[in-house]
Amino acid sequence: MTRFLFVTWDGGGNVGPAVEIGKELQRRGEDVRFLGQKQQREPIELAGFDFSAYSKPGSWTATGKRGVLKNAAGFLSLVVGRSLGRDLIATLKTAPADLVVIDCLLFGALDAAARAGLRHAVLVHSLYDAIDTKMASGAPGAVARIAGLNPRKLWAAADLVLVATLEELDRPPRPGSPLLLNYTGPTLPDIAESVVTSSVPTILVSLSTTYIAGQAQVLQRVLDAVADLPVRAIVTTGPAVEPTELRASANTELHRYLPHREVMPTVCLVIGHGGHSTTMLALAHNLPILILPINLMFDQAIIGRTIQDKGAGHTVASSSPPAQIRAAVERILTDGSYQREATRLGAAIRAGSGTQTAATLLQTQALQVELRE
Repeated sequence: MTRFLFVTWDGGGNVGPAVEIGKELQRRGEDVRFLGQKQQREPIELAGFDFSAYSKPGSWTATGKRGVLKNAAGFLSLVVGRSLGRDLIATLKTAPADLVVIDCLLFGALDAAARAGLRHAVLVHSLYDAIDTKMASGAPGAVARIAGLNPRKLWAAADLVLVATLEELDRPPRPGSPLLLNYTGPTLPDIAESVVTSSVPTILVSLSTTYIAGQAQVLQRVLDAVADLPVRAIVTTGPAVEPTELRASANTELHRYLPHREVMPTVCLVIGHGGHSTTMLALAHNLPILILPINLMFDQAIIGRTIQDKGAGHTVASSSPPAQIRAAVERILTDGSYQREATRLGAAIRAGSGTQTAATLLQTQALQVELRE
């Protein structure tokens, strides 16, 4: 039995890929544990894993409602925090692991792993191009370098770099980069067969599960856009938006939470914010996507542009009025090319078996470590 420790944080879209890979490793008889923020304990333990919490992760939480600057400062403090690295080392002294799998944005933990000579893998939970552009070259990377942490060097120092996305959607590292990326494909739950039975088109509307300033207003504009269309809209608000904040028309169902993997087989279009997990899950169900990027600091705009360039969906600004959003919805529903391209990409995602591929790569890397030792 090989021992794996996943080092994560409560960021929404980054958690799902780690959990799915962890479940697959458990199914193969491996020992899997998680280290993360204290609010992650219950869902991760319910998923079947032992869990340890950071001792001093800071006050940032994914659903915490605070101003833009305070929210950004809390996030930056988390990803560059060296205390997470100290917690990682302390955890391993108590319960050793054969291979540590660290989320790509936890620069402090990656630095501690490299300095301690730990055998470790990096998990890139989105398009590498988006992470590199928005994080390594953006504000998080600048703050990290001030703190003595170079994201690209930290990624390159790992024994293995997993990228949990479809390779044809991504852009490779810049020429001369020492990074060797291992594309696994999206790591998703099992995909159910389509069960669409109604003649009325059904749309799933789901924005971020994390708090983003102005998200409720964007969601309301989407609701207003679909109110007069001959569609059925299923809307999940997530923990960051109160359903009572929204005005819904007769053709709309409001839910705080519904499992997307159970809803997507019944719909023909997804309206989202460009989060990687929801976008890949939609494509895996052969669904075209209308994307309204809200947080331009993260990967959403790049994912939106990529999906539009591929012809599997359309992207409009999150500030767009209802009339513009409505026109985009009608365009996707009536132009069959979006459905065809989404179906092609969906077939590629399903064929890639990303979760199984990622688990195999981690097991192979752990075995190489054992042989070297």
